[in-house]
Amino acid sequence: MIGSLLGLFGVLALVGGGALAAHAYSNSRQTLANPEYGEAIWSDEPADSIFPDTIGGRDGRLGDLTNPKYAYWRRLGISPETSCGKGLTAKTLASAERLGCKAVLRATYIDPTGDVVATIALVVLPGGISKKVELAQAFEGMENEGAVAPLAVPGTPAAEWKKFGRNGSALEATAGEHLPYAVAATVGAVNGRLAGNLPGDWAEDEAEVMTDRESWYAEAEILVRMFELHVDDLQLGGAES
Repeated sequence: MIGSLLGLFGVLALVGGGALAAHAYSNSRQTLANPEYGEAIWSDEPADSIFPDTIGGRDGRLGDLTNPKYAYWRRLGISPETSCGKGLTAKTLASAERLGCKAVLRATYIDPTGDVVATIALVVLPGGISKKVELAQAFEGMENEGAVAPLAVPGTPAAEWKKFGRNGSALEATAGEHLPYAVAATVGAVNGRLAGNLPGDWAEDEAEVMTDRESWYAEAEILVRMFELHVDDLQLGGAES
């Protein structure tokens, strides 16, 4: 968990440098970003582009978040089901449906240790900024509920994911007018251990129990932040020449 937390600082510190070199010019041709493409990512991008094989930190230059060399997470499976009702847990779903939820795209990933699985979701909402921000605000205080319905993947360590304890979750609104999405994640332990359920003397130490629980929520937040950055990259990939 600590390694993942440290990795987040690297992701956030290095992303700015790559953005400064995003535009390329020549005498005969100029490529301009097409922000409006962000609104079509969920329907126009292939599923394995939205949910890449691996996702992690940048390499410090112009490397993208899907470079396997820097991967923190490896994909196990993508859900063919995109309904809001199938993709979100009860309280989050109620808020999303009230705001006009259009679809929920999900995939399940596993961390490098093989001990942690996560289901990440792209929640598609009506355009503009207000709906996604309102969903993120509604989620505050509901972290224990789980946010995303776990996606089990047969034949993988996540085959029984729906039965695992949901140890951490996060949900945030994407930045930008033309990205009508919230990104959410639910994480759990492959062995089914519940957050705070520590062995021996650790179970009697309240500080240790709280630290364990907080680390799971931090893990979910890191994954959500990485995925937000990936969605930004997809938007920039929709360019007009």
